[in-house]
Amino acid sequence: MRVDLLIENVRIYNSYFKTFIQGNAAILDGRFLYIGERAADSFEADEHLDGQGRYMIPGLIDIHLHIESTMVTPETFSYGLIRNGVTTIVPEPHEIANVFGLDGVKEFIKASQHCVADMFYAIPSSVPATSMETTGGAIEIEDLDELLRTERIICLGEIMNYVDVITDPDCKTNHILHHIRSNYPHLIIEGHVPKLIDLDLHRMIFSGVDSDHTHQSIEGMEARIAAGMFIEIQEKSMTPEVMAYLMEHEVSEHYCFVTDDVMADSFERRGHLNHLVRKAIGMGMKPEQAIYASTLSPAKRMRMYDRGVIAPGKIGDFQLISNLEQLTIDQVYKHGSKVYDVNEPYQPTDHSPAFPDHYYQSVHMSPLTEADFSVNTEVADGRYACRAMMVKDGSTFTEEHQVDVEVRQGKLNWQDSGYGLIATFERYGKNGNRAYGLIGGDTIKRGAIATTYSHDNHNMLVVGHNPVDMMIAANEVIKNQGGFSVVENGKVIASLELPVGGILTEVPLEQVAKEVEQLRKAMESLGYCHYNPIMSISTHSLPVSPALKITDFGLIDVNEGKVVPLIIHS
Repeated sequence: MRVDLLIENVRIYNSYFKTFIQGNAAILDGRFLYIGERAADSFEADEHLDGQGRYMIPGLIDIHLHIESTMVTPETFSYGLIRNGVTTIVPEPHEIANVFGLDGVKEFIKASQHCVADMFYAIPSSVPATSMETTGGAIEIEDLDELLRTERIICLGEIMNYVDVITDPDCKTNHILHHIRSNYPHLIIEGHVPKLIDLDLHRMIFSGVDSDHTHQSIEGMEARIAAGMFIEIQEKSMTPEVMAYLMEHEVSEHYCFVTDDVMADSFERRGHLNHLVRKAIGMGMKPEQAIYASTLSPAKRMRMYDRGVIAPGKIGDFQLISNLEQLTIDQVYKHGSKVYDVNEPYQPTDHSPAFPDHYYQSVHMSPLTEADFSVNTEVADGRYACRAMMVKDGSTFTEEHQVDVEVRQGKLNWQDSGYGLIATFERYGKNGNRAYGLIGGDTIKRGAIATTYSHDNHNMLVVGHNPVDMMIAANEVIKNQGGFSVVENGKVIASLELPVGGILTEVPLEQVAKEVEQLRKAMESLGYCHYNPIMSISTHSLPVSPALKITDFGLIDVNEGKVVPLIIHS
């Protein structure tokens, strides 16, 4: 029998038994035809491949991630994925949607249509995530219908505004959930439900949300699984306790590994989903179990029944591994064709502009001055209790502290408070909103950082300890039409240009990785103490991530779901 490719002498991962079998595999028309002991005497193959006793596992599948978190385009992202053995992803483009709305989602999907990695999209469901922020675009119910009718959509992306879902029956998110359940009853609905347990958790599930990818505890994870939720384990949830639970309990059908957000330098240095698989193995998980949690388990969750397994009729996505514990990738195949070989040149794709012209001119702000970093107030002179956002290493969650700060001649004397200033400016030219807060904890101790890469609204966010540095940092970002700038003593010490919507670059991944690494080191040199300072600062404006955050509407008490004043007693 004629086949396109015959792979002989390999240890093939059987997903159904979670074990390896010695054998051969034949591929025809991009799909596996046969897996077993039959060899060249049974097949007339156009191409033979000697597996040399290596391990053959399916291409990895990541079902929850945001390409924009790596700050690159889909083509660049695919280039990075393939060399890390990731052949299918489910990206949710809610960052570009917050900047450009429905058009942003469509353009993003269009930019991914020729990628080697398969990309099945999640519709951004929470754009904006709350009613307490200004964004460049929004996704409405009619936009969901348009995307489901015209694009490669596989699920409704993470429902983020869990507070409103539980407390406000008439909120936009509940209208979206009702519309989806009524008109698309089989569409998968993804969730973002940090810390919820008991009745609140069950009310989210009742609304149709049946997965969670946020930071897991044993108690929370067990409660979710018991209630029928699917758990998506990202790296910050891979604690010794959580991993031990996954290894010791029969829950392989109830979880998978996902990356969610990967910085470019980490992508270049450590890899992608393969890094999590390697880490899980290093923490004591059997390779067979870790592979299952990154192939067939996520495929089942997204009802992608044509992949995630090496079996007859399934898509021929696989990789050859020379060292199982280290997950050392020698070759990657997509639809039965080789797309990566560690011993052959692997070139990035073309990096010519992939988006409409106006996507490169989205920061509509005039240069700022020192006066823009004065906090004016109408209260009388004196000392007042103020809210301060406290940054914590190890998490993107923050805490609220109350501190006494002097008001003098109508201005908050934040520079002598022992805390930094955090300010945000609406940058779409819609209303000119701005807001201020105090910041402390594991953030910078001097200088300033400015960025338009601020989840999810991507307004201008500035953190600093003196107005001059804050002004310089902000104006550098405005000049570059988006990105990051780090300033110390009046000098820009690191800059990352993100001219596509203020959140993406089109330069090659290797270059982005170097610039992100320099940015990270510059932030740390100012005293930022965090496992991921870039992700930390970019989530200071995320009003669905506990506990105190900031948008152009003001300080946000996330747990209460409301705007709260900087000065508590006036």
